[in-house]
Amino acid sequence: MKHMFFGWIAVFLLPLLAPAQTTVSGSFVYGGNTRTYRVYVPAVYNVSTAVPLVLNLHGYGSDNLEQELYGDFRDIADTANFIIVHPNGMMDGSSNQYWNAFSYPAPSPNDLGFLSALIDTIKANYTIDNNAIYSTGMSNGGFMSYDLACGLSNKIAAVASVTGSMIPFHMNTCSPSHPMPVMQIHGTADATVPYAGGSTFVHIDSLVKHWVQFNNCSSTPVTTAVLNIDPTDGCMATHYVYNGGDAGSTVEFFKVQGGGHSWPGAIVNINITCMDFDASVEIWRFFRKYRLNNLTGVKESKHEPSSSFTVYPNPSSEKFTLRFPMAGKKIIRLRNAMGHTIQQFETSAFQAEIKIADVGMYLLSVQSGTTFYTQKIVKE
Repeated sequence: MKHMFFGWIAVFLLPLLAPAQTTVSGSFVYGGNTRTYRVYVPAVYNVSTAVPLVLNLHGYGSDNLEQELYGDFRDIADTANFIIVHPNGMMDGSSNQYWNAFSYPAPSPNDLGFLSALIDTIKANYTIDNNAIYSTGMSNGGFMSYDLACGLSNKIAAVASVTGSMIPFHMNTCSPSHPMPVMQIHGTADATVPYAGGSTFVHIDSLVKHWVQFNNCSSTPVTTAVLNIDPTDGCMATHYVYNGGDAGSTVEFFKVQGGGHSWPGAIVNINITCMDFDASVEIWRFFRKYRLNNLTGVKESKHEPSSSFTVYPNPSSEKFTLRFPMAGKKIIRLRNAMGHTIQQFETSAFQAEIKIADVGMYLLSVQSGTTFYTQKIVKE
């Protein structure tokens, strides 16, 4: 859903922004297409500590840089210590980037598969908490976040949609494997994704009711009027919280009376933007309450997961020996505490050695086919 975010705005805003802590651009081939993304890593990140991952998906006709600036989580990540990935959708016939949250049963491009592979790629490069992976997005990115809730619930702990919805077929066939905490933020004057829905989009009230029922939440919400701190923005908001869902899940809904197709609290005011609350702050407040293992009832392991390769000695003051049970080509990557690659090589052998010059904690990853394995190692 194109949110009227003009191309010049990124150029205009760049001089106003503090320098990013670490922003890494990456790409890989999926489904025969080169897919691109940006990763924001806060300065407090350390490879020795697993951190949450937030997918932030752009709207129709936008791109990852615009979403990074417009639906901005970077200041929050700097203090809360989580990593943000901003991927790009594919181009349609009108040269607009989009997420394919509409065609079924065999979507092409397969964005669900791409985003699953992207999560695995980020996990191979950084120390990610598997129980704290979330997705949010603007408009078409909100639609796609709901698709992840439905089709990738084995990885996603909670989702939030800003000005997005679902198509009726997806909502009626959606069946996550666990209670799915959901936050919806929507303006009643949204002309791009109409609040009242229609033949293409689900009515927002029906969307919220669907997730309330799916999670077995109370049908009577706790209702709070959001303080109208900016009486000049042309809109007001009400916050609804549906508590009591299975496994502690909830559904939250910010209904913005008079609000347009926009991200509340954004740095730039477009299309009747509510400035009474910050959508990014509220979304992170919501996400941080939920962990996948708590929602699925799976007991969290107190030990490192099996890596399918061994490293010894670890710690080491000189060299590390790697042994692999798997045959075939393997890609070995060594990253420092900030996630920067300092060594990379390929081998088809069952054993390899690496030497590290500087003391510290490192992340060693082994890619075998499309599967990634990781271990932390320490140079003394």
